[in-house]
Amino acid sequence: MTDLNTLTYTEEHEWVALDGDVATVGITDYAADKLGDVVFVELPEVGSAVTAGTVCGEIESTKSVGELYAPLTGEVVEVNDVVVEDPSLVNSDAFSAWLVKIRVDPAAVAGLLDRDAYVALTGGDR
Repeated sequence: MTDLNTLTYTEEHEWVALDGDVATVGITDYAADKLGDVVFVELPEVGSAVTAGTVCGEIESTKSVGELYAPLTGEVVEVNDVVVEDPSLVNSDAFSAWLVKIRVDPAAVAGLLDRDAYVALTGGDR
């Protein structure tokens, strides 16, 4: 299990784990719960550039379609093909079912929410 206190978060309900200059990105349990049963995940291609705050993918559920926003600007270096093949993994453990890894400027993470701010945003939900 990921230590949720070491992650940063976005207001669009993505979590970010930084390792050097690579940010691993997924959606939070809160987002997964709101979406319902996830049935399709579309992710950007490896090598593509993403810009913070812009749509870079799509997550479809039985209830709705949600957009995946890039939390940081950078280059996609890896996507989680396992989640693309089995989107339900997002529902079973959103914090282990990462979606994309992006090479970023590590200083940019300072602009994201810490755990306390994210919990306040969601009214106590993670």
